[in-house]
Amino acid sequence: MTQRILVVEDEKDLVDLLSYNLSREGYSVDIATTGAAALDRIQSRKPDLVILDLMLPDVPGTDVCRRVKGDPSTSHIPVVMVTARAEEIDRIVGFELGADDYVTKPFSVRELLLRVKAILRRDRAGSPQAAPSGVVRSGRLSVDLERHRAEVDGREVTLTALEFRLLTCLLERAGRVQTRDVLLADVWGLESEVETRTVDAHVKRLRRKLGAAGDAVETVRGVGYRLREDQP
Repeated sequence: MTQRILVVEDEKDLVDLLSYNLSREGYSVDIATTGAAALDRIQSRKPDLVILDLMLPDVPGTDVCRRVKGDPSTSHIPVVMVTARAEEIDRIVGFELGADDYVTKPFSVRELLLRVKAILRRDRAGSPQAAPSGVVRSGRLSVDLERHRAEVDGREVTLTALEFRLLTCLLERAGRVQTRDVLLADVWGLESEVETRTVDAHVKRLRRKLGAAGDAVETVRGVGYRLREDQP
């Protein structure tokens, strides 16, 4: 099945460039030039991935991302933010909102295509249909791999597809330190192609969603993260 990508961008030259190159790679491309149009298409057509510019003429791209990732019916859709704002705080905010990747303008089209491929390959491999069966537990946390469901004290926690993979990775390796590079490779599928701050921002978001159980995800200073085995 042809994968569909929604490009949310109001610069015509960039829209034409991305559409041409994505189409050449075999993707079906949809276009939205405003945030409102993007939200409508995401709800009605459920693209496989969204390339989202942050500087839109109506609704800011950050608001679009927040609404997409905050809606259980669309939170699984990967979002790649594209913007001219390269400050670290902007990237952190983007990842805090649940973005899967962040690319600054001007960018290499080839690099963007590689990131898109990696995210779609990762999501396909990590889909519920392809996931192994079984339940992984540690302390108050449990992950049902077959049902793609995460729970804290028996209560379901709503996670994005990427957050679910991150939690599963830490659960399956409970007690063992995972470096940021290892997590980038195993969870993102991007090896060292993105900044390690990507991992930090997503861990922070995951901890918040896990509530009181979020303390089980420990920071090992200068190395990475691990899930405590001695959880209460």
